[in-house]
Amino acid sequence: MRTGAEYREALRDGRKVWVMGVGAVDDVTTHPATRAMVEEYVAWYDRHRDPEWQEILLTPAENGARLPWGFVLPRAKEDLIGMGRSFAKTMLLSAGNITHDPAYGNLIALGILTTVQAQNAPQQQIDNAVAYRDRIARTGRFLTYCGGAPVIGQRMQPDPADRVALKLVRETDAGVIIRGRLGMHTSPAWAEDVYVGGLSGIDIGGRRAGFIVPVAAPGVTTLCRKLATRETNPFIAPLSLRYDELDGQMWLDDVFVPWEHVFFVGPDPDPIARWLRWHHLYGWLAKAEFTLGLAFALTDAMGLKEHDQTVEYLVDLIVEVQTVRSCLTAAERDPEFTSAGYCFPDHRHLAPGGIALFKARQRISEILRILPGSSLVVAPADSDLAAPELAAGLEESFGGGGYTALQRSALLQLAWDHVSSALDGRESAFELHASGGMPNWRGWLRQNFRDYNRLANAVTAMLGLPMPDIDLAAIPAAPIAPRRRTTPPPGGKN
Repeated sequence: MRTGAEYREALRDGRKVWVMGVGAVDDVTTHPATRAMVEEYVAWYDRHRDPEWQEILLTPAENGARLPWGFVLPRAKEDLIGMGRSFAKTMLLSAGNITHDPAYGNLIALGILTTVQAQNAPQQQIDNAVAYRDRIARTGRFLTYCGGAPVIGQRMQPDPADRVALKLVRETDAGVIIRGRLGMHTSPAWAEDVYVGGLSGIDIGGRRAGFIVPVAAPGVTTLCRKLATRETNPFIAPLSLRYDELDGQMWLDDVFVPWEHVFFVGPDPDPIARWLRWHHLYGWLAKAEFTLGLAFALTDAMGLKEHDQTVEYLVDLIVEVQTVRSCLTAAERDPEFTSAGYCFPDHRHLAPGGIALFKARQRISEILRILPGSSLVVAPADSDLAAPELAAGLEESFGGGGYTALQRSALLQLAWDHVSSALDGRESAFELHASGGMPNWRGWLRQNFRDYNRLANAVTAMLGLPMPDIDLAAIPAAPIAPRRRTTPPPGGKN
């Protein structure tokens, strides 16, 4: 796998990037709006060569070789356990804010492969999917995900045929040319490829297609959302200045995609997402674990270790964290397998963890806002503490109990950035829609739970009476609710 420096150099590929509220970005590796995240991904790659990380990030040696867990093709529960442990450790470093990394790209490529296999796509497509997945694993090339859903303006078109993200301009012997605009996806400024899913609306030969599109391809423009902070002081914004993934859109102006990167995946994103939800849940867990760690630190810093209500708050946080940890553990140790023998976490166990965090997220953040009291709101910056006219007074106000004012204020600023900043608001809004949000997670649990009939008939058997045989197969068989449908106003899109 390449080094971080090699990844950084690969981003100087002529890509066209625009950050809303900032403007055009000529070089993402040096621009103030994007360079911090570049360095975080550089560190992600280089961490694999750090001896202190090798037991976490690399597989056991086989024939003298150790492979990155993030690029393994899982075939047994031991693979899932090793991959999951690597996700957990790396995501905690960013407080769960870096949700898409090259290991996530490997899971996307694995999803493409298993989907074309399940769709009985032509053998050449399966071979292409294998080759692309192997390239991801061999080089560490960074792939990110876009389901392909249309943006709001497209959904408002008067003609239903135009309410799609992409249009097929034409087919050639070498590939296809496509045009349109794609909705939200994560880390588009730093990825090298984007997988565009079947929601984009393009059918080829009567089959729904997905595509691999290079970010730097001619005709591609990447638009990133506004920055989470305008702050420049890392003391005040220790998370926002480093871990802003800048979700965005992709505009395609007659972009050529070779046939080897066109895949018949069908309109349903579910088969590709089976590994992605697992990765999502690790990211959400990392945020909860970071919150718990901050709560522990603030309990000590604010002198509340013997305050009963504070301890009860801590127990509440521990319950949420341990619930999700247990769900992930069960999902990895009791896995399911695709028809080709690839291993994925059982969604009977995985989905309850996602649902639990959806329900608990606001309460988790609220507890961290409660713990430090009003000090969270009025904590000074390091520049305030260094001002001669304020230094002594601020030291009296925020120091003491084994902490200097600088130490206690740094902890308070970290907590503020974690649960009261625009970055936190972005994460909260994103999670309401990631993987389809709560409705989809509930739907996946409903579909994957297996004991409807067994439990119902076990109960009626205890009555000692002849009872009808209960068959609840219709419950898991029911489709997940479709995406929200937009109704354009009468008279056209304006």
